[in-house]
Amino acid sequence: MMRNLNCSIYRGGTSKGVFLLEEDLKALSSDLDQVLLKVMGSPDIRQIDGLGGAVSTTSKVAIISKEIENHWDVNYTFAQVLVDKPIVSYAGNCGNISSAVGIFAIENKLVDIKDPVTTVKIYNTNTKKVIEESIPTPNGELLYTEDFQIAGVPGKGLKIDLTFVKPAGSLTGKLLPTGNPTDVYQVDGVGEVEVTIVDASNPLVYVDARQIGLTGYEKVSDIDGDKALLEKLERIRGMAAKQLGLVSRVENSSTESPGVPKLTLVAPSKDYQDVEGTLISESDYDLSIRMMSMQKAHKSIALTGALCTFAASVIPDTIPNRLVKKHTSDHEKSTFTLGHSSGTISGSIDYEILNDGGVEVHSVTSYRTARKIFTGTVFFN
Repeated sequence: MMRNLNCSIYRGGTSKGVFLLEEDLKALSSDLDQVLLKVMGSPDIRQIDGLGGAVSTTSKVAIISKEIENHWDVNYTFAQVLVDKPIVSYAGNCGNISSAVGIFAIENKLVDIKDPVTTVKIYNTNTKKVIEESIPTPNGELLYTEDFQIAGVPGKGLKIDLTFVKPAGSLTGKLLPTGNPTDVYQVDGVGEVEVTIVDASNPLVYVDARQIGLTGYEKVSDIDGDKALLEKLERIRGMAAKQLGLVSRVENSSTESPGVPKLTLVAPSKDYQDVEGTLISESDYDLSIRMMSMQKAHKSIALTGALCTFAASVIPDTIPNRLVKKHTSDHEKSTFTLGHSSGTISGSIDYEILNDGGVEVHSVTSYRTARKIFTGTVFFN
């Protein structure tokens, strides 16, 4: 007999995922990973027998519950369901999916709606960090008719303000997990590679694209179409994962910790064309970024990746700090714009340089759109 589960599908930023209430999952009394694999249709490169969309950005799950005791409103667990492997990863968070959690909470009456803005405080269980989402609700109504647009998503939608509070050390407990602004790896088949690892909202490992023979302005097809390059990038990412203690061997990175840290190629701002052929002018952004996601090139950028990069850009002597157009040296709220494969993303960071030269990040903020696509019942064996 087939089992069933109430579910919703939301687009959050440039990702799409299945949203579930934790209480409904508990009622199944089944192994959570197996349920999520069945619901999404994994492992299968087409995910033909489930709700997944056959790429990492559409094979995501958000599990939500109302918080009773603490100062936040809802609890949110993010699950990355691998498309072609029977693996569910709970390492790290997805900022894009996070952007839909607030409207899910409103739609499901987990929070009281207010006029003119409803602020939803969300506790991400993966990173043990709080996200504050401010959602326009004029006259106490949730409307999807606003005119904000983000790169990588057609059309316009509801502008959601996301602030990640005290984002440092989301997985490793430290803003600079290795204690250094840069480290040097000796990578098989590549040679000496300098990297920066920063953990703010999610851990990222940064490489100057030019150091490994790239420009930093590549299209997704340029990266995904080069198998040797993909293997090279995964070896670098695997070394970072090994250094952080996330994998037992570099060779196991794609199975033991496929999603974090995220490998990120950066370069100085320069004119380039996005995936639609639109010219992105050097004057329109501060740093070029090409991010990897689940061993493929991200078609735009992970929101947590952008937020982490804002932080990395103000930490002295990191690779992003060297290359970013804007530099600051005192406590202030600094804004940045990043240029990625599908366009640009902007945001801000509230931080201060400490007396010992370190950096304290108070918050990082950016903006997304999100909307409900479907609510119903999913059936699975």
